[in-house]
Order: sequence, then structure tokens, then C-alpha cells
Amino acid sequence: MRLYERGTGFVPVPRYNFAFSKITPMEDQYQPQVIEQKLQAEWETHHAYRAREDASRPKYYCLSMFPYPSGKLHMGHVRNYTIGDVLARSHRMKGYNVLQPMGWDAFGLPAENAALQNKVAPAHWTYQNIDAMKRQLKSLGLAIDWEREIATCRPEYYRWEQWLFTRLFKQGLVYQKTGTVNWDPVDQTVLANEQVIEGRGWRSGAVVEKREIPMYYLRITAYADELLRELDNLPGWPEQVKTMQRNWIGRSEGTLVRFALAHDQEALTVFTTRADTLYGATYVAIAAEHPLALNTAETNPALKQFIQECRQGGVAEAELATQDKKGMDTGLTVIHPLTGASLPVWVANYVLMAYGEGAVMAVPAHDERDFEFATQYGLPIKPVIRPQDGPLEMPLKQAFTEDGILFDSEDFSGRSSEEARQKMGVVLHALDSGRPQVQYRLRDWGISRQRYWGCPIPIIHCESCGQVPVPDEDLPVVLPEGVTFEGVGSPIKKDPSFYETTCPTCGRPARRETDTMDTFVESSWYFARYACPELSTAMLDERADYWLPVDQYVGGIEHAILHLLYARFFNKLMRDAGLIRHDEPFTHLLTQGMVLKDGAKMSKSKGNTVDPQALIDQYGADTARFFIIFTSPPDQSLEWSDAGVQGAYRFLRRIWAFAASHRTRREAAGLQQITASEARYEVHALLKQANYDLSKHQFNTVASAAMKLLNALEKAGEADPGLAEEGLSILLRLLAPITPHLAETLWREMGYGNSILDAPWPDPDPQALQRNTVELVLQVNGKLRGSLTASPDLPRGDLEALALAHPSLEKHLAGQTVKKVVVVPGRLINVVL
Repeated sequence: MRLYERGTGFVPVPRYNFAFSKITPMEDQYQPQVIEQKLQAEWETHHAYRAREDASRPKYYCLSMFPYPSGKLHMGHVRNYTIGDVLARSHRMKGYNVLQPMGWDAFGLPAENAALQNKVAPAHWTYQNIDAMKRQLKSLGLAIDWEREIATCRPEYYRWEQWLFTRLFKQGLVYQKTGTVNWDPVDQTVLANEQVIEGRGWRSGAVVEKREIPMYYLRITAYADELLRELDNLPGWPEQVKTMQRNWIGRSEGTLVRFALAHDQEALTVFTTRADTLYGATYVAIAAEHPLALNTAETNPALKQFIQECRQGGVAEAELATQDKKGMDTGLTVIHPLTGASLPVWVANYVLMAYGEGAVMAVPAHDERDFEFATQYGLPIKPVIRPQDGPLEMPLKQAFTEDGILFDSEDFSGRSSEEARQKMGVVLHALDSGRPQVQYRLRDWGISRQRYWGCPIPIIHCESCGQVPVPDEDLPVVLPEGVTFEGVGSPIKKDPSFYETTCPTCGRPARRETDTMDTFVESSWYFARYACPELSTAMLDERADYWLPVDQYVGGIEHAILHLLYARFFNKLMRDAGLIRHDEPFTHLLTQGMVLKDGAKMSKSKGNTVDPQALIDQYGADTARFFIIFTSPPDQSLEWSDAGVQGAYRFLRRIWAFAASHRTRREAAGLQQITASEARYEVHALLKQANYDLSKHQFNTVASAAMKLLNALEKAGEADPGLAEEGLSILLRLLAPITPHLAETLWREMGYGNSILDAPWPDPDPQALQRNTVELVLQVNGKLRGSLTASPDLPRGDLEALALAHPSLEKHLAGQTVKKVVVVPGRLINVVL
């Protein structure tokens, strides 16, 4: 039996029948560039990381968020993919059937911008960048199954996206409507709320306008309740991410209230979560895009001009909440449903058309925005809620927004806010003036983009038949790649060969849709396609049910809302289409922190970037990987340090030197028997702690344990060659997921086995952790004063007595009163005076 098979380690069935060769005769000096290049070529030749379905072993699907092919890796990429690789490799050594794939989120605006700048087609720029970044990723030695590589800009990928779109369109889960959107006049496209930064486009910097344009929407609101509810079934997700998604979905229980228009048969409907304040309503505010506002503006030039001003700026709720409040009286009035009072109708720039009904009942006394608006325009402020424990301080200097007790509210006076809200919905329903309502902050997902480099929307517009989905046999609708970029706008909107077509229903001339899909659509289902990337007859097959859900997903916290929410939504769409069986896409989620330098996030504009390739060329990939893992817990920010990189390199050189020295001694003296010792206890205690830390994803302390383990082995040195043999095999396996090239090379050179890839993960020997004696540090008031040796089973009282009588404490205790004695079993005794 080999040394590395000792103990409780699981020995997996070998996955491959090929025999790896030795790298070179063992050199005295560590030469990372030599061993890394040869190993990477060998792994590729032998398909070392090819994943195949295997029902005899537990599967582990580890996925890091795929990159946009910008052309060059940055340190954030290196950190993200190294973390994922540590997880993938360690699980493989524990006997799991591991899948770790890679692909490219390849559509998007940067390719168009680069096309204009470099006078090349976006496709050419994109494919060049993919080739360059693939070489860089391979130089990191990642355990990736490259046979499953996908690029979202390839027709064989987006064909199935279009196929699913047509199914959803027929089911009513995709629809077209005219909507108010953020329009970037420079990039000539719609922007999501999150892409509007302080009123300007996130990429162009242009002042964003509001526009009404026809767009296609995915009905994500149909899944709002499930998306919210299922967050409770994701214990492997960070609470921060789940909270962010709960807030974004924004479930609100409230009341629909109907305000009849004076001198008209129509009514304004508003949604409120504070029906208890209804008696304090003094005006109604509507959005500038509300149909009532637009109709009134036709005969009111001043109002029309004001509405035009409101179109400047974004439609994000956060932006509207912080901008200066502006409004204009429409001259219309509505009737209060309970009091019959006439309330003026104002157009206000802080009202969102996309939320609720595009109208709000304004209660200045109990809402901060309404208070600010009413104060500015001299509108009435009528308080109707007082604190639970006393009167309301008058006159109001700010809105009182807490729950309380109602007054000046007719029959509701004296009731609590909660009681009044419940009763109000019933009363309004009886008067046909409202009803209880559950509402979501989440809006349907507008996916139309007026750009070229994206997946074409598979719809044909026919004057006779309307909107007709492209038939399956005509998919994919291929995006022309050999285009010339001349300026603003999409080339396919100017290309008759693309948009001129015939209606598949009636055969008459028709026009193809020229908008493309939001690139978040491609990244919302890619994780499933990795299960069967070469499949040409269907979107997914039974292999998806084997590999999914993803066991571990790794990516940045900045994707907590959009990408992760959309991926969860698409997972449910695919489930309901019968493509997969599971409810959620990602069982566990790890959000890694940023890479900082000089206290700031690395960026070209700050001039504080570090080129990963230069680092690899100088020190080797293993040094880069070890530094990334050792320097910080994965979920926290990492501060770059040139000294830290050099320290990581020195540590790997020490391992190489220790292994070379030990092999020389072993060849001279042969294998030695392992004996019990304090040093062996330390080795296995470090291993035990490292295994615990690995299970908690505290990879930095696993790396730290490896450093301590080498210290222990160097200390034991020639005196205990048996421990050196065992300890080195443990150290190499512990480091195999972090520094795979070094560990693989030394594993073979030491004769431990054919390859460390499938060597069993080390487990501590229970016998090694049994100790006849332990050394305990002695402290007085927290200061080191000595040590004593005792049995680990000695009762606490006996340990206290030994400490108080110990010669090293005699002078420190003389004439003093002992307040208490603190015993930390196995570690220390502290006498507090």
C-alpha cells in the first residue's frame, strides 16, 4: 500500500487509463515556467478535465460566471476562476464527478464601440478576443473541460434562445407594448434603470431621455411570487444577496383606491400601502406619461412643455426619489371616495408610470416626498395619524411616517394604523371604490435593444397577420457578421436583405424584427447549455437533468439582482417548458470580493492595474494562484501586494527545496517507519483544521495551514524521515487545488502515484491526534510567564492547581489575590489577578 492511501482517505476509481510521464529529472531549483507549460500541454493532450456523466459517483458542477471577451484578463478574473478551480479540484480528489466548463458572454455594446474605433466588424473583434483570453485562461492551469466551450454569439447557441422565445410568445409570456424607457441618444438604445448613472448613460455619458417606444417584454411578474418564495429554499446563498432580491421583487400588501374624475365618467386608480392615511389625502399626483396627463396637455401648452421637460432623465425609482421635485396643476379634480371632497390632480416628476398605476394619492402629512412637494407648491397638509403614545407635534416640520392612531378620520378615528388598513379595503370594496391588492415592485423585463450586436428577435411583422413568430424550421435567424460600421444605429435596420422577408402564415411580403435581445438573456440560461453544448436537435437533453442544478456558482456581488434574478426566472421557464426538472439553477453561491490596489478597486482610469500575464510570466501561475488564495478570504476584498507575491513565490521554492532534499535522503536511507510524535500530531492537527476551513470556503486559512505544515516538516527535518514522507504527501494534496502544477510535479517525482488529480483527499489519522501529554501556555493577566506539560484528560481543577503551584508563576503570584483561573483545554491557562 502506498503511503498516501493510509488513514481514512477515500481512494477513488481512476477516471483515466492513460499514464502521465515525469516532467523532467528533478531539478534542484524550482522552475515554474518549465513545469507549467509542459503540464498544461499534457493535460490538454490527455483530456484530463473532460467531464462525462457517471451515475456511480456523486456529481459536482462548479461554475464561475463566464467573462465578456474584452481581450485581456484582469486580476478580478484571476481571482474568480482560481476560487472556482480550488473548489473543482478539491471535490474531484474527494471522489466527485466534476464538471467545470467555460464560455464567453460575447454579445454587447463594447464590441460595437470597438468596431467603430478600430474599423473592424464586431464579430471579428470578438472572436480575436476570445482566442486571446482563452490562451490566458489556459496559462492559469484551470481544470476546465474546454470541449464544452460556448460563445453566446454563435448561431448554434442563440438558435435555442430564439426557439424558447417563440414558445413563450405563443404562451403569452412574451408580449409587445409601448413603454416608457430610458433612451440613450448617443448609443441609440434603451438602457435598464441600473445602466443610468446620475441621469446619464453608463457607457456614453449622454443625458438620458424618456421615450415611448414599442418593446418586447418577458412576463417575469408572472413568477414574482415564486421567485420571492423560493429564496427561502436557498440556504447555500449569502443572506445579503437574498435580501437584495427580496427588496428588488418588492412584494407589497396594500389597497387599490378609485378616485372618480369630477365631471367625467372616468376614474384614477392608485395603489397605496398606507390606506390608513386616506383621510389625509389633499391632492393626487400622476406621472408625466400618464394618459390623463397626455390628453390634458393637448389643450394646455404649458403642461405640454412641462411634460417634455420631465422626459429628460431616467425612469429609475432611486433617481426620481432624489431629484428636485417639480410639478404642474392640470386643472382637473377628482372626488375623494370617502369624504366626497374635491382634490386637485397634479403632474409630478417623482411619480413612476411603471410602478402601480402611474398615480399616487398624496398625503403630505405622512409621506416625505408628498410633504416636500406640498410645501414647495403651497398645497394643504392634513395630518390624520398621531403617535401611539401621545399627540402629534404641531405645526409639522416634517412628515410623520410611522404607524400610529387615526384621528380626524370619521368612523376610523381611534383605530390603530394596522386595524384601519385591514378595514379600509373592506369598506372601499363595499363602495365599489377599491379593494385589497398585492403588488410587486418588480416590473416585466423589457428585452428589446436597438443595437446590432445581439441575438435577433425571431418575430416577423405582417400587415395582415400581425406579429408572427419565426417557424422552427427557419431558426436560427442568423445575425449577419460581415457588416460595415459607419456610425450610430444598427446595420441590420438599414439592410433590406435582412429585414425584407415573407410572412410564414400568409406568404405576403413582411418585415423582420430588427431589434435584438438584451444580452442578459444569453447569460440567463448558459449554465444549462454546458450540459449538452454540441446538441443540434434540441435546446437541452437528459444530460441537463444529470448535471443540474449547478452545485457551486462563483461570481461578484454586483450580479446579485439582475443576472441572478434573471437566471432564476429562466430556470423556471425551462422547467415549465419540460426541459429540466429542478426549480432553482444554483444550489450554492459564493460572491467573491474585489481586488484592490492602494485601497481602490483596480481600474485603467486609476492607473493601478496589474497585468496577470506579466505576473505569470515572471513567477508562474501557481504563485499567482497561491497569492490570490492566501491573501484574503474569498468573500472579502483583496489588497494587492508586490511583497505578498514575492512571499508566495519564496514559499513554493521552499517546498521544492524540501522535496528535493527529502528525496535525496530517502534514496540514501530508504523509507522509514512512521512513529508517534508531537510533530506528527501537529501535522495532522493542521490537516484537520484545514479540512474544516475548506468546508467553510476559508481557503486563505487552508493556504496558511500549508505554510505551517511545511514549517513543521522542516523543523522535524532529518530527525524524522518517516514523518517527512507522510507529511509531504499530505502537503502536496492540500496544495493540489491551489498550486496544481507544483503539486502534480512533486507528486510524481516523489513516487507517490501516477497523478495527483485523482489521489484521495487527505484525512487526519485519528491515532496521530491522540496525545499522552499536551503543553499548555501559562499566563498571568494575559502575559506569557511559562508553560507546563500535562495529560490531556486531566480535570480542570487539577490543571488550575498545577498552574498555581508552578515555579514559573511563583514570583508573579506572591502577595497577590487570584480573581479567577481561565483554562482553554489543550492550549493555555491564564491566571487573572
